[in-house]
Amino acid sequence: MVFWILAVLALLFFQTLLPPAIRYAANGRRLAEVAAAALGPRDRPLPMPVAGERAQRALANLFEGLPIFLTLALLSLILDAASGLASVGAAVFFIARVAYVPCYVFGIAGVRSAVWAVGVVGLLMMAVAVLMAAP
Repeated sequence: MVFWILAVLALLFFQTLLPPAIRYAANGRRLAEVAAAALGPRDRPLPMPVAGERAQRALANLFEGLPIFLTLALLSLILDAASGLASVGAAVFFIARVAYVPCYVFGIAGVRSAVWAVGVVGLLMMAVAVLMAAP
């Protein structure tokens, strides 16, 4: 389970960097200008393209699911339910979240919602495992 917690936190780190990376890459400037804009005071931020706005919304969505995932993951460790169903649920959640990002950034609406639902199924699997292990 520790592996899946760290994997989801690594995904959080990646998703945190994605919107500004899209912002700076989409503005068609030389690397030196992009670096100066990124390292400067950002008084006038570069315009955010649609893909960057979508990446920000995908990150916000991860922030909504992260407390649930972390709570269930920690409970599964505490209750010694981290193998089996809880671990598979964590893997399903992580894989779904990884797939969710490009679906959102590229605007694949129907698939994005289906992938989100798969992530919820992963959380439900974890919740069932925790409930089964609870005294």
